[in-house]
Amino acid sequence: MTTDRTRLNPPPAAPGGDLGRRLTARRVQLGLTREETAGRAGMATSYLAHLEQHPGVTPGQSTLHALATVLRTTVAGLTGADADLPPGPGKAGHAPRFTELSRTECGDLLSSHGVGRLAITTEHGPVIVPVNYSVIDGTIVFRTARDATPALAAGAPVAFEVDRIDDAFAEGWSVLARGHGRRVSDPVEANLLAARAYSLPWAGGGRDTWVRIEPYEVTGRRIEV
Repeated sequence: MTTDRTRLNPPPAAPGGDLGRRLTARRVQLGLTREETAGRAGMATSYLAHLEQHPGVTPGQSTLHALATVLRTTVAGLTGADADLPPGPGKAGHAPRFTELSRTECGDLLSSHGVGRLAITTEHGPVIVPVNYSVIDGTIVFRTARDATPALAAGAPVAFEVDRIDDAFAEGWSVLARGHGRRVSDPVEANLLAARAYSLPWAGGGRDTWVRIEPYEVTGRRIEV
């Protein structure tokens, strides 16, 4: 008598997470249209549209794997199963190539905006905190609360780092800027920064202190396989 192990032990359901939003965000990040993504994944464009517009839909594992391959990510990344994991849990590539980035390349990556890591010195020692930032007129700017840790960057030497890790392909890059922080005290300048900023602080709350970092050195590295 044979046992249908597949029926008794079906593959686990896709982990929770807003699949539609993650699909759309990753596709846009790669510059792919919905039609291009669907065609490469071997599915109808209307079905991909359904997945993107209805976050409660749970496609099969084969569909998730096909989309993950096309979007150069992992199933966990698409479904949000890795939301509480640090980046880079995958294994290193077999023959990685390490290159230094030019100043122009660093600037382009830094200007993509998002969340960066601010390294500052406090009375208790050095700390690193994440902040939402923008690049405006060649400087790094962010908004914080006057008594919050990031505000200590004003009037001090700081380091600021952004990176991207591609777990699926064991590739990534990092850009490091070193410079001096300055609190923006001119209301006109602060209003201009608010108008041009890429995003509001994710942490929310009253954050009306602007800090501008003027880099004196920007370096970067990229790892490819």
